[in-house]
Amino acid sequence: MDKEVFSLCFMCSVRCPIRVLAKDGQVKWIEGNPHVAGMEGSLCPRGAAGINMLYDNERLQTPLIREGKRGEGKWRKASWDEALDYVAGKLKGIIDTHGGHSVVLGERTQLATHASKTFLKAIGSPNHFTHDALCKGSVNTACRSLFGYTDAQMSMDYKNTKHIVLYGRNIFEAISVKEVNNLTAALENGAKLTYIDPRVSVTATKAHRYWMIRPGTDLALNYALIHVVLKERLYDKQYVDKWVHGLSELRDFIQPYTPEWAEAETGIHASEIVSLAREISKDKPSVIFHFGYRGAHYENEIYQRRSIMILNALMGSVEAKGGFFFKKGPGEVGGKPARKLTEQKIDFPKIDVPRFDKVGTKDFPLPDPNHGVGQMLPHAILNEDPYPIKALIAFRFDPLGSIPDTTLTKQALDKLDLIVTIDINHSDIAWYSDVVLPESAYLERTDSVQQANGLKPQMFLRKKAVEPRYNTREGAMILKQIGERIGIGNYFPYQDMEELVRWQLTPTVFSLEDFDAKGFVAYCKDPIFWDRKEGLKFKTPSKKIEFVSSLLEEAGYPSFPPYEPVEQPEGNRFRLVTGRVALHTHVSTQNNPYLNEIVGENVLWINSGKAKELGIGDRDEVEIASNRGKGRIRALVTDLIHPETVFILHGFGHEAKLASRSYNRGVSDSLLQENISDKIGGSPALHETFVTVNRV
Repeated sequence: MDKEVFSLCFMCSVRCPIRVLAKDGQVKWIEGNPHVAGMEGSLCPRGAAGINMLYDNERLQTPLIREGKRGEGKWRKASWDEALDYVAGKLKGIIDTHGGHSVVLGERTQLATHASKTFLKAIGSPNHFTHDALCKGSVNTACRSLFGYTDAQMSMDYKNTKHIVLYGRNIFEAISVKEVNNLTAALENGAKLTYIDPRVSVTATKAHRYWMIRPGTDLALNYALIHVVLKERLYDKQYVDKWVHGLSELRDFIQPYTPEWAEAETGIHASEIVSLAREISKDKPSVIFHFGYRGAHYENEIYQRRSIMILNALMGSVEAKGGFFFKKGPGEVGGKPARKLTEQKIDFPKIDVPRFDKVGTKDFPLPDPNHGVGQMLPHAILNEDPYPIKALIAFRFDPLGSIPDTTLTKQALDKLDLIVTIDINHSDIAWYSDVVLPESAYLERTDSVQQANGLKPQMFLRKKAVEPRYNTREGAMILKQIGERIGIGNYFPYQDMEELVRWQLTPTVFSLEDFDAKGFVAYCKDPIFWDRKEGLKFKTPSKKIEFVSSLLEEAGYPSFPPYEPVEQPEGNRFRLVTGRVALHTHVSTQNNPYLNEIVGENVLWINSGKAKELGIGDRDEVEIASNRGKGRIRALVTDLIHPETVFILHGFGHEAKLASRSYNRGVSDSLLQENISDKIGGSPALHETFVTVNRV
């Protein structure tokens, strides 16, 4: 019998709405949800490979308990009761001896995140962090410093933009289907795309203007652009006069940073910088200087992201058609959102200790505690600062492939009394864990409600399409069942996922059945823009866009730091940069049979001229080494990368032997990277590592 189910993809964190067709208990087809504007049935390669992930025989299939040394690969299969009892027993002992705050849970942000946070709150631990912190913590902090909103509370009107500027935001390879479709429609309607990156990515090939900038000099470029905009009065004066705080201070600061000065630093001709400023100002306010998704490159990351947003504010493009907008929730139209377990009217234990990463203290006053600073985990464990950490729960998050300096991370993990992984695939952290608890794939489970705020607030639902193929369970059920065994079951008022969803929907006017027809429900029909003359609602103390930021200044940081020149590597030394490809999601899809066959390992992009100097030919094997690690990889010799830079794809070099297709394929960027941070914004500085390259 044929079955149609509307659901949400989870081959990456975007959660594209999908339509699933199943027959006789087998998924036969997945496509984008045709009822969702911007999807029109389309899906990216990863989404299309979701069927292959579902039926992959190298998926985690049953609970596993380690018998050998960590990372040795000796396991025994266990029943769910045995595995959950084992985890609960260990956790109970750790909590009783060291306190709940000795337990950390890290995860890739997902629909069940409210269950993860509830679990930690119930045991008295503040130590929840997400992958978002490692990806865009500084973008989050920068947004709050200007607008009072996080980056997740803002979005872009791609379809109606007239000019978009992307700083390494490789949007056509880091695919969000709806965004790409809407941007493509804008380009077909005459919009312009400017792309700035040390490497010619797929997105660069779609651009009207491409600049091969010196790596690490984006802030110099933006200072020069701001200089031109202010000097020639190209900004939206009426908007800026009404809604910006600190224009005169910015004008004074920016005086020395001319296009001619920036040319020497960035390699981009001064006349080109002036030309872009003049060109884009003609299309204001329907323009986007994209503040990026992964904002985790340099130690001054927060200021680079702030400079991008300052350019948007000068163009008047914040809360404008074709520019940026603030996401509107159901309260805008008198509705109520789905509730979360963290919002229960029930007493949680009082937590009076700092977080493991010290977010909210003098050490890290500004990053968002909703995501934390995950790369501080190894330091916190090894230094027992601010206190000993004894247990880690990794929920679809792999610190060995995601936190810089894998060797340091392993040293830290070896100090823990318990490592538990909840995952679908056999990740490297699963391989290094004490207990592995297999989660059902997204096609096999109903999940928590997705509250999708935007120009039109909506809710989406991930609904089970087929029964689980293996002995797996939903993540929110796994946490509940551990919780019941350690005495916190009362914080999880549901017996199955359907009951949890119905509980979430109680404050709303919608029911579970309302999602059947299209996979989502909407609170209103028309897009909501605030009145640009009187109705903008910034959450800063001044109620304006703060160029001079109270958030930064009150923490002792300047709003406009002087530019510091970027080091120029020589000889066989290069700045290492990493990035994405359309076929893979971070470290999680490299073992997928379909995707692995197309991109099975990474290669090292190196400039042709530099390669010739070093005697390196295309496809030669080379050794790449940093002061943290080294590996061997094939060279891709090309003119399409800056001479100071080498590039590898993120997510390769896996160590889990049970994921046989990706095992030992390519080099892990995390193995090479130093674990250093933007100490203000919170992101890791992934592009601050220098490597040497030599022909083997």
